[in-house]
Amino acid sequence: MFAPVIVKRRSKDEAEKPFWISYADLMTALMVLFLVVMSVALLAVTKTVSQIEQEKAQRQKDIAKLLDEVEQAADRYPGVKVDRDRDIIDFGDKAHFEKGSYALSPDQARLLRAFVPEILAIARDDLGRKWLKRVVVEGFASPEGDYLYNLNLSLERSQRVLCILFAPPYPDERPMTPAELEQVRDLFLVGGYSFNAAIYDAATKSYDESRRVELRLEFLGIGEARPPAPAVAPGNFGKCALRG
Repeated sequence: MFAPVIVKRRSKDEAEKPFWISYADLMTALMVLFLVVMSVALLAVTKTVSQIEQEKAQRQKDIAKLLDEVEQAADRYPGVKVDRDRDIIDFGDKAHFEKGSYALSPDQARLLRAFVPEILAIARDDLGRKWLKRVVVEGFASPEGDYLYNLNLSLERSQRVLCILFAPPYPDERPMTPAELEQVRDLFLVGGYSFNAAIYDAATKSYDESRRVELRLEFLGIGEARPPAPAVAPGNFGKCALRG
């Protein structure tokens, strides 16, 4: 005899039950996925911003240390000061000019040829190579005369500083090495401001302090490289006409 075969019928509810995931479950899964992706993205952005802030803080710290070195060098030369707010080396009356003139006295020339090598040494150290972009020699004039005349005069004053550096030293001076002179040519720029940024002395009622030169330090930004040196023959310095 054959054993009876029993066929179990599926209930009507079981047959109509869908096997697809419900719409609510799908939306929940998508929301969870969205939150995970946003969390990862936010973490990456936060990490990037934090790294940028750390780099900015380190840059400011390094530049402050570099300016400390410049101040220490300036302290060895009475009258030379560092304006940290403007990144300026101010020579005071050590780099003032007579009215209508762009000549510097022998004592002023001695000071410049003694002080600038110290700046060059700072530019060659680790922090200097990392952050110092250039040194701008800025010339200024007093308001007497017209704008273009004073613009040319202020340029001649800043140029005279470089002429002094490249001029033959006095017998009692240490001559700058060829490497230092190459560094001056590559690192220093000149600029003239005419009578912009004029300084009026109320005590003397004059603009005598406006007839001056300053050294402005420019620093590199994060990720910025120092501009390459110009492709010129070594020792090609030339000569200045020492007049004015």
